[in-house]
Amino acid sequence: MPMNVPARPGALDLRPLSARSVVLSLLLGTHPPEVPVRELVRLVEGFDVGGSTLRAALSRMVAAGDLRRTDTGYRLSDRLLERQRRQDDAVHPCTRAWDGDWEMVVITATGRGPAERAELRARLTALRLAELREGVWLRPANLDRALPGDLDQVSQRYTARPDRPPRDLAASLWPLNTWPATARALLAHIADAHRPADRLAAFAAVVRHLLADPVLPPGLLPPDWPGAELRVAYTDYQRELIGEVRARVRGA
Repeated sequence: MPMNVPARPGALDLRPLSARSVVLSLLLGTHPPEVPVRELVRLVEGFDVGGSTLRAALSRMVAAGDLRRTDTGYRLSDRLLERQRRQDDAVHPCTRAWDGDWEMVVITATGRGPAERAELRARLTALRLAELREGVWLRPANLDRALPGDLDQVSQRYTARPDRPPRDLAASLWPLNTWPATARALLAHIADAHRPADRLAAFAAVVRHLLADPVLPPGLLPPDWPGAELRVAYTDYQRELIGEVRARVRGA
């Protein structure tokens, strides 16, 4: 069954961003992921977050382990640095020429509880693997990345050449019809979003959608796959946002 299928083609998950979500969206897109307090206060004002709301959110985020207080401001915690890495990989995936091989991961561990199984499924999905059947995960071997070594404790890895036609297999594993419909709906929405808070919420949805892009070899994708267009739109927005930050800091 295809993975990551939305409720309906073109459906958008555009949630109003809380103060916490605004702060995380800004820091996750910042390198290095640290912002001085003064800069952060001025920055979030543009996204309809007031000073008292921000202070309360920052206090809760530090207590929850989302942020670390530094000498001058706030920085993403080590736990969220991994999330930033996944986001960076989603926006700028590292690929290589595909020779027809597929990565296969077969789960061998038994006796795991529901929470452990759910966590492992989430990890494998984040690695852009898809489940062929229970315990058997695979994808074309076109990503220039190594699988985490600790997966060897619960699985075995193989290189495979399935007999099934690659395009048919890919279409059975990923929502290759619904993913582009939502991507195009996001691009259309972005073009009409003008308020800073609305644009930030829209591009937060863009990042979530890019995390679900299987990043398949071009020959396995439908025509006019909008992944590259969505990535360019997000990259342009990040440059725009950085320019706004610098302008506000100069004007402080």
